[in-house]
Amino acid sequence: MKKVLLLLANGFESYEASVFTDVFGWNLYEGDQNTELVSVGLHPVLSCTWGYSCIPMRQIEEVDLNDFDALAIPGGFEQANFYEDAFSEDFLSIIQHFDQANKPIAAICVAGLAVAKSGVLTDRFGTTYRFKNNPRQDQMKEYGVLVQSNERIVEDRNIITSSSPETALDVAFRLLELLTNEENTAEVKRRMGFA
Repeated sequence: MKKVLLLLANGFESYEASVFTDVFGWNLYEGDQNTELVSVGLHPVLSCTWGYSCIPMRQIEEVDLNDFDALAIPGGFEQANFYEDAFSEDFLSIIQHFDQANKPIAAICVAGLAVAKSGVLTDRFGTTYRFKNNPRQDQMKEYGVLVQSNERIVEDRNIITSSSPETALDVAFRLLELLTNEENTAEVKRRMGFA
């Protein structure tokens, strides 16, 4: 069984988290049934971008990172204090752990900034939110990332980053493909009505 750690920061965007829960949930019932997703937060209760509360399945101190095969990170909004958690040492060290083990890391939208800030994308290709004159992409460049401004999704070795919430489903399906295979992912897409 392949295990995915869904790392949630306060202020995360619920849609971006939900694509991982849905894709991996569908795989558990309708795909190869060989994946498990565990939502993990730094706090017992998290506040989502749009103001409602979420209780993660586990807090970070309750899990052994070595038990997981991949890391998934949804983005969030600065106004909802996303970066307070996403830029914390605890959060960044989790990203570093997965990269050091060469395990897949999938970051949607501004979650790529946390990946960049952790240092694991220095001199590597990536992207992040690309609207409003691209201040987030400029910020990513300051962290030493070779930003691919016009790409929706960028994959550099084990790290996937993306440019907006629109990419979320594609990122989740790509992570599923990396953990299972192309045929299984196509079947899950078909059963979900995307193919």
